[in-house]
Amino acid sequence: MPPKLQNQIAIITGASSGIGAGVSKALAANGATVVVNYPVSATQAAADEVLQEITAAGGKGITYQCDVSKEEEVVRMFQDVVKTFGTVDILVNNAGLQRDAPFTEMTLDQWNTVIGVNLTGQFLCAREAIKEFIRRGVQPEKSRAAGKIICMSSVHEVIPWAGHANYAASKGGIKLLMETIAQEFAPKKIRINSIGPGAIKTPINHSAWATPDAETKLLQLIPYGRVGVVEDIGSVAVWLASDDSDYVNGITLFVDGGMTLFPGFSTNG
Repeated sequence: MPPKLQNQIAIITGASSGIGAGVSKALAANGATVVVNYPVSATQAAADEVLQEITAAGGKGITYQCDVSKEEEVVRMFQDVVKTFGTVDILVNNAGLQRDAPFTEMTLDQWNTVIGVNLTGQFLCAREAIKEFIRRGVQPEKSRAAGKIICMSSVHEVIPWAGHANYAASKGGIKLLMETIAQEFAPKKIRINSIGPGAIKTPINHSAWATPDAETKLLQLIPYGRVGVVEDIGSVAVWLASDDSDYVNGITLFVDGGMTLFPGFSTNG
């Protein structure tokens, strides 16, 4: 059988590290040509390293610098990718960051930075991807859908998180953004879903699992008894991007070891 994503072009935002890097490798391993997006020149070396791992394993792709919170850069990225490869088939809206602070001490800049990348960035990239999907239409030799978008959300689209109001608000916004555009564009054969990671071992949350004591404390929130790794997210992204999930639209698939089961209630019924 040919690879699940053969001949498909995938843009993965925020792909120079963490979940984005893992998803890029997983999509490439399943036949996609990947665009490894990175935000600023300081992260280019990391993006190049991700691409080198992909090509060493027989995959294909390029790197591309773009700050997803800036409209003109997003528009240019999609124009350049379409010019280079002919189209875009898959968007993984992964770029995200944290600027944590107690709510009464949170600055407007901290708020705007997180909302700008985590939520506005997803809006801008999804808008340009959908325009391209509609222009091109369904190509049955590649996919039953005209295009696929995977929004990277979080368990914090449903679990409040004190001290992280900007981050939680951005993820709650992603939930209804995803559901609304999934509803709007399903008749165009465009599928849009979210992945909601729980605790995943990435640089963004390194302190939460870096020591045995920290990991033991974190595991109290995870009924399944292990902290996730980026490969857990990558395999789900491949499924959501492939025709194996063709009848799946408008959902958040939580990949969290049961964190959203609120395990604190398991002994307090």
